[in-house]
Amino acid sequence: MTRTTNARVAGFTFLLYIVAGISSLALAGRAQAADALTIVTSLCALVLGVTLYALTRDQDRDLALLALLCRVVESVPGHGGGAIFFAVGSTLFCWLMLRGRMIPAALAWLGTTASGVLAILLLFQRAGLATGASNWSSSMTWIVWLPLLVFELSLAAWLIVKGAAAPARSQVA
Repeated sequence: MTRTTNARVAGFTFLLYIVAGISSLALAGRAQAADALTIVTSLCALVLGVTLYALTRDQDRDLALLALLCRVVESVPGHGGGAIFFAVGSTLFCWLMLRGRMIPAALAWLGTTASGVLAILLLFQRAGLATGASNWSSSMTWIVWLPLLVFELSLAAWLIVKGAAAPARSQVA
């Protein structure tokens, strides 16, 4: 696929991923609907992994592959660490887009920072050093996840309309 096609597919997939993820939380009491939406989010994670890898691999193939693998692990339903792998993969992809100047710097910085903070907080939570980041009624959850939601919605719109520029500089293996 071309860069433009990968960018547009990623943009639309981000939107579907967000809608399916929020809907699955809202339909938590309806097991069959929530299960179907979980499958949709898993497929979205895989599509995002592949398309974002295709966009960022020329910047740094190894980091792009690591980010892709994080998205693959994230996509496994019922995996307890899925959110951590989401945050790490998102941080890596955002960093690569920032380094390659593929999207506006402010947008890339927002994604890198929001994802990185989320990854650290989730690791602290796993270690028992932080609480509240996964309880959706907690204001802490919204403070941490809201910048990432703003980033993903903005990135989706950017990728659909403008695409992703070729990396400013490529790393030769």
